[in-house]
Amino acid sequence: MDELNGRDEVFSEKIRAGKRTYFFDVRATRANDYYITITESKRKFNRNGYDKHKIFLYKEDFNKFQASLLKTIDHVKTELMPDYDYEEFDRKPDFEDQPRTNQKPQYEMAHANDQKEEDELSTAWED
Repeated sequence: MDELNGRDEVFSEKIRAGKRTYFFDVRATRANDYYITITESKRKFNRNGYDKHKIFLYKEDFNKFQASLLKTIDHVKTELMPDYDYEEFDRKPDFEDQPRTNQKPQYEMAHANDQKEEDELSTAWED
């Protein structure tokens, strides 16, 4: 585990989706509790930095969040677009997976300097 200002990152999953990258991170609080952050990171148009949007998901909301997400996805797949090939993009190599020269890995850049924001938002929850 990596110590991050009093919080441990317990698990991390990254999904590359075209120009966006999604991060699902499990973090431990100082009180040995756990929460999930879901981050969408998108390279800015001018290529200088990233636009990031973060959701904090606490254990008391896990079941409701999961049920609603699955219900919403199922609705789109079965009612709105039943004939769409949802595996189409699983078969294509991802543009973002191509090696780049002279650049930090995307995960490092996308997560740089956002720990302070996370600390401010989660401090009240921990106390």
